[in-house]
Amino acid sequence: ADVGRPEVAYREALTREAESEGRFVRQTGGRGQYGHVVMSFEPLPAGTGFVFESKIVGGTVPKEYIPAVRKGIEQAKETGSIAGYPMVDFRAVLLDGSYHDVDSSEVAFSVAATMAYHEAVRRAGPVILEPIMDVELCAPDEYLGDVIADLGARSGQIGAVDDRFGGKVVTAAVPLRSMFGYATVLRSMTSGRGNHTMHFAAYRRVPAAVQEEIIQRAGRASEKNQTPVA
Repeated sequence: ADVGRPEVAYREALTREAESEGRFVRQTGGRGQYGHVVMSFEPLPAGTGFVFESKIVGGTVPKEYIPAVRKGIEQAKETGSIAGYPMVDFRAVLLDGSYHDVDSSEVAFSVAATMAYHEAVRRAGPVILEPIMDVELCAPDEYLGDVIADLGARSGQIGAVDDRFGGKVVTAAVPLRSMFGYATVLRSMTSGRGNHTMHFAAYRRVPAAVQEEIIQRAGRASEKNQTPVA
């Protein structure tokens, strides 16, 4: 990994709907555990956030366990599914389930919901989203070509080029992952006469090659953090 390199706040999102079932049954002497849910998951528009709904009728999942189902999803979504980043903008719907008079508990239903979440996400086309920054930079005319070429190499999309203060003002949308150390590069490229500002604009799906790299990096980090069993 890049030591000292800032971590980009990636997110994960679904691309299609999926239904799944989570069944947590455990008999370990004495009281057991029993939780069973049938759920659907679907993507929502960017910025919507997490939505939970219950369509339980007839008490197939008792009312006292429904908050535990929600809690299970809320906890599971914080560690994503493909690279460990929070899952955003989706709806989880509790459709059906079953319970046991003695063995059911909040914990059992929370675990069952987590199982249903992970099962559904695998089939719901999860993708990684990255923060895109609105960048505005000022530079003398003679450096414009170099500045625009450099932004292109950073996967930037040029918005406009305007005249201002005897130079050029360029606006662009650029992935945050490409902007670390940019101030130093811009100063070097413009003999110290360029400057820029940037702020967060939106989350956007990363290119496939970048997603694969992020997933592999997350896998390596996970392996590194696992303690060998003696």
